[in-house]
Amino acid sequence: MTLKARIAAYTAALLALLGVFVLYTQPQMMVTVSEMVWACFGA
Repeated sequence: MTLKARIAAYTAALLALLGVFVLYTQPQMMVTVSEMVWACFGA
């Protein structure tokens, strides 16, 4: 793996982790996600 590819991969992973962190700081988003998961099981 070249240096440029490695830097791109680390940057993509960091952006994904930051995006997930931002979503977790929004309580309404977590409620919506939990309701979607709950609906998958037909409850």
